[in-house]
Amino acid sequence: MRIGDMFEKSIDRDIKGVIKVGQDDEQNIKQELEEYVITRELTKHFREFFENYKKGISGNTDKMGVWISGFFGSGKSHFLKMLSYLIANKEIDGQKAVDFFTDGKKITDSMMMADINLAADTSADVILFNIDSKSSADSKSNKDAIVEVFLKVFNEKLGYCATMPFMADLERKLVSDKVYDKFRADFKALNGLEWEKAREDFYFIQDDIIKALASVGVMSEDAAKNWCEKAGENYNISIEKFATLVKDYCEKKGNNHHVIFMVDEVGQYIGEDTKLMLNLQTVTEDLGTMCGGKAWVVVTSQQDIDSITKVKGSDFSKITGRFDTRLSLSSANVDEVIRKRILDKKEVAKQTLRLLYEKNESLLKNLVIFTADTAEKKMYADKDDFAEVYPFIPYQFNLLGQVLTSIREHGASGKHLSEGERSMLALFKESAVALMDKSEGALVPFNIFYNALHKFVDHTHSLVITKADENNNLSPDKFDVEVLKTLFMLKYVKEIKLNVDNITTLLVDDISADRIALKKRVEDSLKRLAKETLVQKNGEIYIFLTNEEQDINRSIAQEYVETGEVINKASEVIFEDVYTEKKYRYSARYNFPFNQLVDDRFYRNNQSNDVGIRVITPYSDEEYREDRLRMISSQENNIVIMLPNDSTFLDEITEIIKINKYITKNSANLAKSLDSIRRAKQEELNEKNSRVKIYIEDALREADIYVNGDKLNIANKDAVSRINEAMGKLVNARYNKLSYMETMPGLADIDSAIRITNQVSMDIADARLSNQHALDDMLEFINLNTIRHTRTSLKALQDKFEKAPYGFVEFDVQWLMATLFRQGNVAMSINSQNISLVDTDSNEILKYITRKEYAEKLLIEKREKATDRQIKAAKEVMQDLLGGAAASDEDDTLISNFRRRAQAKLKDIEKILLVEYRDEPRYPGKSIMTHAQDLLTSIVNKHNEPMEFFKLIDTKRDELLDIAEDIGPIMSFFGGEQKVIFAKACKYVKVFNDSKTYVVDREIIEIVAKMEQIIALAKPYSDIHRLPELNESFETRHLELIGNEANPIREDVKQDKGTMLDELNKKEFADKFRDRYVKLFEELLDKLDRSNNIAEVKNVRHESDALKVRLLNEIADYERKLAEELAKHTQVNEPDGVTTVDQVKKVLKTEKNVSIKQLTAGKMVTIEKEEDIDAFLQGLRAKIIGELDENTVIKLLM
Repeated sequence: MRIGDMFEKSIDRDIKGVIKVGQDDEQNIKQELEEYVITRELTKHFREFFENYKKGISGNTDKMGVWISGFFGSGKSHFLKMLSYLIANKEIDGQKAVDFFTDGKKITDSMMMADINLAADTSADVILFNIDSKSSADSKSNKDAIVEVFLKVFNEKLGYCATMPFMADLERKLVSDKVYDKFRADFKALNGLEWEKAREDFYFIQDDIIKALASVGVMSEDAAKNWCEKAGENYNISIEKFATLVKDYCEKKGNNHHVIFMVDEVGQYIGEDTKLMLNLQTVTEDLGTMCGGKAWVVVTSQQDIDSITKVKGSDFSKITGRFDTRLSLSSANVDEVIRKRILDKKEVAKQTLRLLYEKNESLLKNLVIFTADTAEKKMYADKDDFAEVYPFIPYQFNLLGQVLTSIREHGASGKHLSEGERSMLALFKESAVALMDKSEGALVPFNIFYNALHKFVDHTHSLVITKADENNNLSPDKFDVEVLKTLFMLKYVKEIKLNVDNITTLLVDDISADRIALKKRVEDSLKRLAKETLVQKNGEIYIFLTNEEQDINRSIAQEYVETGEVINKASEVIFEDVYTEKKYRYSARYNFPFNQLVDDRFYRNNQSNDVGIRVITPYSDEEYREDRLRMISSQENNIVIMLPNDSTFLDEITEIIKINKYITKNSANLAKSLDSIRRAKQEELNEKNSRVKIYIEDALREADIYVNGDKLNIANKDAVSRINEAMGKLVNARYNKLSYMETMPGLADIDSAIRITNQVSMDIADARLSNQHALDDMLEFINLNTIRHTRTSLKALQDKFEKAPYGFVEFDVQWLMATLFRQGNVAMSINSQNISLVDTDSNEILKYITRKEYAEKLLIEKREKATDRQIKAAKEVMQDLLGGAAASDEDDTLISNFRRRAQAKLKDIEKILLVEYRDEPRYPGKSIMTHAQDLLTSIVNKHNEPMEFFKLIDTKRDELLDIAEDIGPIMSFFGGEQKVIFAKACKYVKVFNDSKTYVVDREIIEIVAKMEQIIALAKPYSDIHRLPELNESFETRHLELIGNEANPIREDVKQDKGTMLDELNKKEFADKFRDRYVKLFEELLDKLDRSNNIAEVKNVRHESDALKVRLLNEIADYERKLAEELAKHTQVNEPDGVTTVDQVKKVLKTEKNVSIKQLTAGKMVTIEKEEDIDAFLQGLRAKIIGELDENTVIKLLM
């Protein structure tokens, strides 16, 4: 059956894709109304619109904004036209517009039809316009562009001047004054032309306008002339004023009159201009507020209003409130319209097509298929669906819509396509016409749609296809050109990948087509197109190239790339993108760096690791057989990866480098118009890089891998797992002594290893059981260097044991060395200073071992250990002299414990020497303690080398043991009760010696002699037990002697006290001195009671006598002073009235108290005869006379 005969209506009839605003001739409008298809979606939109529109008819509403959105070609403009026809309800060929919707049964919902009829019966001015065509060329730069266009079309609708709003204001004024018709007549009489035709030439007809205005009386000629001169200056219209004009107009018209502004493609006009967005929002808002639902704004846009406001930001969210009614047309709507208006078929045709589908259903499903990475592409649902859409394929509806949008954005000529001259309806209709003479089974290939679009395609793109059509190197049957057309249309469509399989599907033109043959034909075509640089292959994808892109691709192809550059890039992908590890993770603790080679080239410089990965690519110059690969893997300590002989990824890398070189060299020279090509190349680079990674991963997954001369049989795992498994085998073989480290020491373990405690010794002993092989190997290495008279640095140990065959980590090496040092097997020094566990702070040692800055400065050598004899000597001395058994035979521990105990012992000795012998020099053993101090000091302070220490102890062993024997009793003496008893004896001996002149008691003298004998002994310790009894005997007898001496002296003190009081009580001033004088004698008596030696007791007698004399003299002195004062104020009158000097002197004579004891000076006088008495008295008399003078009265105290 001929395809053209299948359709209900002639497929080649004239159908306007979109009736543009202005094309309002009745024939076109009638066809539109008759053939307009109301889909399920449109039914919903019509209902919603008229339900909301009714609110402005029956009441007031400010929700009078309508936003109609839909993709390009979806029928937005057509829907807007239908709304305008229904509201205006124009009569077309004797029928009202509403009748086409009822008589044709387009709408069956009676309630909806009632709403439509209400709208149609309501008085209204419908102003339908494309805003871009109505605006002036430079109006978009004006923030009030929207309101100016609205004013223009409003004035035009009312018959006023549209281009000059100030002229329209004049006309509006003349109408208001009811002189407009007279003005028009007068103007025509003056000018000869109708006013409406002449007014556009305002600046050339001002004289006639002035006269006409004056003739109708609205203003004088001068005023009219002034208006003409200034009317057009800085004219502007506010949105509020415009809304007021519309409101006033509706009110004057009365009868619930409405004005509907229907604006096509407002979204495209506004674009990204925020000022225009705000202007539209404000116009809609003010019309809604002032007109209360009598003025409506209905707009179309490719974008949903929500997506526009989201892009613009929160500041524009208010616009969504202005357009409360939002109607969105989907692709399903277009699909349904095309099916009903274009593809509706006769019943016979439907039967034929259903049978055709049943016969070829499975064939179709295998013929029209897309790759899995393609966005959903609809296929025939069933035989009825096939019959409805034939000769098209369901996926073409959505895909063509995407093509229209992409071409409008990237490849349309001028504004034709963007203004809607090509609708989906027209494209499907024209494409169906192209197949109308073919029989059933033929299908519309996607390339056919280009023929309906080519007149509107940008010259830059269409020229490529035109030249291809003339290219003799392409297929004579023009199939290559059809492929090129397909690639062009889908160049910017992201939803489908243009690989060979998908292109083949797009070009299917018949149910009976051989897909395999068609695919081969497509592949050959693509190769020819690529060779002519009309298309580019990017991985599996083919891309249409414009002339500029072709030129750039030819330049890129000429860029020179060296093999080394390709290998370097391949290395980068392998080791940075695929196998990204920089160290092989053998375990959580051990990670091994590895060399990275690709075709004998190191990926990075200075690689000298123990193991490595060597990748061999198809670009390698050498031919590698299996035996050669085995040998390399056994010699180089590398895993050898032989990639399959497929250079696809290397070819891609070559292209990447060429593109990068071109962009780098020409970045400054590429014209700004080529920015899109630059961006496309950057995207191409990204895609190529992604593919290269995938290709390399695949190659590594299929590669042969060799380790230690063996070809590994690794399961088909991912690339990283295969490499890791091979690296594991290589590491096990290369680091075969790694197992020597059976523990995982950390910083705390290193710290413990150098701290001397019993627990540490136990921990190290345990560790030795685990890590002994590692300790032995390190000690052997150090020992060999020592034999060679070479000290080994910590850095040298790290270099040795962190490399194969050990592979230890830094902590391992540090711990091993610390342990050897702790065990006394090695000696350490830094800056020529020996380090000792005994003398060096543990924190310092830890710092030297673990800080990197000391790694080369810290030197280690084999250490000489103490002999058994020396250790025995040290332990004996420690036991006998220092008072403690050795906890360990280990050298440093022994030294540390010895020194610690020696320091404690030395501290005790120094304390005794400084304190005890200072307090009592007669304590025994001072010379021995001093000698012990000197000896221990020499050991503690002067010997840091362990061997020197042991040698010294061994040499002085006998002397130290003798000292131990000598100071034992001394330490016991000072540590026990002996010292207290001895000190008391020393005290009593001193008390006795202080008074022995006065002591004649034989008993006490003998006691003291015995005590002094014991005290004088060099080693009195065995005799001290006699001292307690002697001390007690001395104390008892001494107290008796003191008592005997003190009793008579006490009486003498009391007598002296009585003598003084007797004299004092005679004086008037006695009360002034009595208490103080009595207290002085009481203190003396108290002293007598407290005195513990006889000398002190005897001295109290002399003190008492002296005190008595001193106090009596004080009394006499005070009395004399009083008399002197009295003499100054008192006259002594004799009978003759004269005062004599003798009388005054008599009154002022000084009393002088003299003690007999003072006069005799305590001398002993021997009297044997009378002459001796006379001699004594004569001497006494002379001394008294010596005390006596003219003004002195002597009082002799007995």
